[in-house]
Amino acid sequence: MTEREGINKRQIGTDQENIAADWLVRHGARILERNFRSRHGEIDLIARHGEYLVFCEVKYRRTNEIGAPQEAVGITKQKRICKVADYYRLLHGLGDGTSVRYDVIAIRGNQVNWIQNAFPHHYGNIRH
Repeated sequence: MTEREGINKRQIGTDQENIAADWLVRHGARILERNFRSRHGEIDLIARHGEYLVFCEVKYRRTNEIGAPQEAVGITKQKRICKVADYYRLLHGLGDGTSVRYDVIAIRGNQVNWIQNAFPHHYGNIRH
């Protein structure tokens, strides 16, 4: 991949995250954080939706040629998101009584699919 291709991919990713954030807001969510990072990884969007603290992974594909966008959020990615979410909750003093949800915003072309409660919380260590 050339440097220019890398810049283009980053820009596409940013654009799609903006589309996802706008979609969430239009559907009643309030964005709290974008691209929250810890040493374990990153969560694209963190939002409040009703009673839930929502950790969102945004995935984009132009077509389904290499699979649906949500298929790219496998078990390893899910565990990583949960680990980062645990750190976020600890950092903000949000205990076990906080209602948490893990969503995927799957974007294919111009079609947005908000998959609420896409996966359960995974406990345990991340394998590298």
